[in-house]
Amino acid sequence: MDRRFFLVLLLAGCADTSPQGPLTSLVSAMPTAAPTPTGSAPSPMIATPVPAGELSFDSWLADFMVRAEGAGLTRQLLERELGGVTPDPRVISLDGRQPEFSKPVGDYIKGVISDDRVAVGRRKRNELAFLPAVESRYGVPRDILLAVWAMESAFGQIQGNFDVVRSMVSLAADGRRRGWAEGELIAALQIIDSGEVTRAQLKGSWAGAMGQTQFLPSNYRTTAVDADGDGKRDIWGSDVDSLASAANLLAKGGWKPGVGWAKEVILPAGFDYGLSEGPREIPSWWEARGVRRADGLPWTSADAASPAGLILPAGASGPAFLALPNHFAIRKYNNSTSYALGIGLLADRFAGGGPLVAAWPVEAPLSLSDRMAAQIALARLGFDPGAPDGVIGAGTRKALRAWQKSRQLPADGYLSMDMVQRLKAQAGLS
Repeated sequence: MDRRFFLVLLLAGCADTSPQGPLTSLVSAMPTAAPTPTGSAPSPMIATPVPAGELSFDSWLADFMVRAEGAGLTRQLLERELGGVTPDPRVISLDGRQPEFSKPVGDYIKGVISDDRVAVGRRKRNELAFLPAVESRYGVPRDILLAVWAMESAFGQIQGNFDVVRSMVSLAADGRRRGWAEGELIAALQIIDSGEVTRAQLKGSWAGAMGQTQFLPSNYRTTAVDADGDGKRDIWGSDVDSLASAANLLAKGGWKPGVGWAKEVILPAGFDYGLSEGPREIPSWWEARGVRRADGLPWTSADAASPAGLILPAGASGPAFLALPNHFAIRKYNNSTSYALGIGLLADRFAGGGPLVAAWPVEAPLSLSDRMAAQIALARLGFDPGAPDGVIGAGTRKALRAWQKSRQLPADGYLSMDMVQRLKAQAGLS
């Protein structure tokens, strides 16, 4: 298939120790992608680390190797895998580069649910005979798994080609996320030490996410599964291992079988938008406040008994959703409201669903300076959004809702350009 097609499909960029056996009897009759060879031959010996002209890096590396030995890794392994290693400047650049513009959620979702992606997902839904077995074992619907697969790697076609060990070394030595990166580096080295996967096979994104379902090394160690029964947990070359591993991660993240992920709703006139990202109550609680399903259908018994929270990803002028427990399980995979919405809405389309009732508003992206200015203004006005980093997370939205309420504005917590300008004006920012 044309490579450009897969580039269009791509949007941006866990060992099962349970007694359950592999899905071999359920999938042996159907073809799977050829697995990546996973021999256990050791990597070539590399000389003991020598000064690389970067005192801070050399000091960090020497210190890390002592601590890694304390975590159970041998000096021989560490010298073999880390000897002569240098930071990858591409990784450090990518980690330090904040996007100048924040894409509006409506544009993000439109990019996720492309006609090409939906067509491929529906075709694979019918072609992959192992999907019912994976769904039955883990309780995660096949459409959710296909949506994860689509968004993480364009159905396995774009997985990243960075050396995961070097990427983790680079991030750990740089220091911004040292504790996290060192933990993932140790996990990657433990994978190599186990003989299950070689250093050459540990390829992934610049941030260390690996394979068709973009697992971090720690996720691979604890959550990846050998679903086809070939003795290898191959999230690079095996479709069934990849999707079963994703299902296992979601199941461990709290996925509730038989419960939905979210439903689009219509809010009544005069609704208190300050309830967004607030209470999680069963649908009848919301219905008593005038909230109705946009499709007019009744709730299933499982959904009707489940707590749901209101989310307004584009503010009062965009679609509204009651997010059920599985929305938050998706966020264990990637803690982003937009990501979880993208997965759920794409899965709905794979299953034959149609577009949303409400339209996404048309708006320009906010620059990094606009977002930071809004956070600084909120702080000056006495509404603490946290550090001014330009990331509009839960803390910023909470502060914004409080400020909006104080100004008798719809307290939806959504930072639009109009809100930025109002905040700057009140705080006296030019």
